Amino acid sequence: MNEFEQKVEIRWSDLDPNFHVLHSKYYDFAANCRMAFLAKYGLTMPVLMKNQIGPILFREEAVFKKEIRYGNDVRINLKVKSVSADFGRWSMVHELWRDPETLAAIITVEGAWLNTALRKLAVPPEELRQVFEAAPKTADFMIT
Repeated sequence: MNEFEQKVEIRWSDLDPNFHVLHSKYYDFAANCRMAFLAKYGLTMPVLMKNQIGPILFREEAVFKKEIRYGNDVRINLKVKSVSADFGRWSMVHELWRDPETLAAIITVEGAWLNTALRKLAVPPEELRQVFEAAPKTADFMIT
């Protein structure tokens, strides 16, 4: 898979008093993109629940480059930046594009898989590993 990208709908409720997208909404857009990615490749909520596994974040960082306003044509992508050898930990990068030429923000997240029954870090099942192996990667992707 070369690319994963989705359209972001900017709603009136996403705006701050300066009429551009509120900073916290960028994180929401990225979280939605990650879950849409998993679901598209068969790792739906029921599958994650059956396997008693779910994603957790340790760190989230946004670098804001250009304003996004109501009515802008916005797209967000997902690329895997790194994975641990057992795929238990991972890092992803999202780019929000205001239009095809304007990079509006970059969001980087570091996370892992949690066994939802034991509430401890977990190694993901094979089907999840396969999705991450096939996922789009950043130019500086590495196995840690």
